Amino acid sequence: MRVTENMNFESSRNTIGRSRERMNRLQEQAASTKRLTTPSDDPVAAGKVLGIRTDKVNNDQFVMNSKIAETFLAHSEQALGEISDLIIRAKELAIGQSSGASANPQSRLAVAEEVGQLYSQAVAAANRRVGDRYLFGGYKTTNPPFDQEGRYRGDDGQMMLEITKDVFLGMNIPGFEAFNTRPESARRLENPGGEAIRTGRGPASAEEGSGQNVNLFHELQNLRIALLSGDDEGIRETLDRFDDLHGKLTSVRAMLGSRLQGVTNATQSVERQNITNAGLGSALEDADMAQVMSQLAQEETVFRGALASSQKLIQPTLLDFLK
Repeated sequence: MRVTENMNFESSRNTIGRSRERMNRLQEQAASTKRLTTPSDDPVAAGKVLGIRTDKVNNDQFVMNSKIAETFLAHSEQALGEISDLIIRAKELAIGQSSGASANPQSRLAVAEEVGQLYSQAVAAANRRVGDRYLFGGYKTTNPPFDQEGRYRGDDGQMMLEITKDVFLGMNIPGFEAFNTRPESARRLENPGGEAIRTGRGPASAEEGSGQNVNLFHELQNLRIALLSGDDEGIRETLDRFDDLHGKLTSVRAMLGSRLQGVTNATQSVERQNITNAGLGSALEDADMAQVMSQLAQEETVFRGALASSQKLIQPTLLDFLK
């Protein structure tokens, strides 16, 4: 086969062009420290890297959700702890005034005033909020869940947040669940208007008979009324009910603590996953700089050799002889 000058020229140009293309790709890798600069460099690895980046975005959102849930749960637990201390103080006052021999009308009047302050503090703690969102109102987070008479104005909504893939956690406790010892029984007693009756004495329903619901705010009011009226029996009756309320708050706080622990575990799991994904993504995407620089030096030698051989391969033209 006859090799023409045009064939020599095209071969030299293609060789030099391919060498320049390889040098350009190596220079881009050296400048960006990335092995994958375009999806065409390695489609399979590029797809895996995109999946890792998507997981990173999702995990960042999970971490943000966990922080929101942790804030709500921690503040809820703190508010319940304050109310639990108020109940203990109210019981101490009831014990001290439960006997007519150890109390007099003047002392009971002063203690009733303190119980009134405890009641106001309990309402304030039950209306605690984070930012502009109330903690114990269920889904109704824009308005105070309890009025000054202790009536609940919220609902039973549980706000669920996804703290890791397909794992949801309730970040709030509705006030009706937290401040009634038998909320499921109290809900059955409804007035004609549909509002649940929050009672502190007597059976919760005719069917249950022996079961009774104790409401935190109603019980504090019962103690205050008994102190003002000098009702020793009424004061003594509040003692067991305060124990029931304290036990209920303790169980609710324990549930919040378990949720907080779950949030912490989920956050740690997501962070470990991010670290693992970061290592895998680096292995797929980052360039081996030692290898890149070695290949770049090698390709420079190839390029210079291609230029030198092209000068010898392409024969002089007529113009070169006329110079």
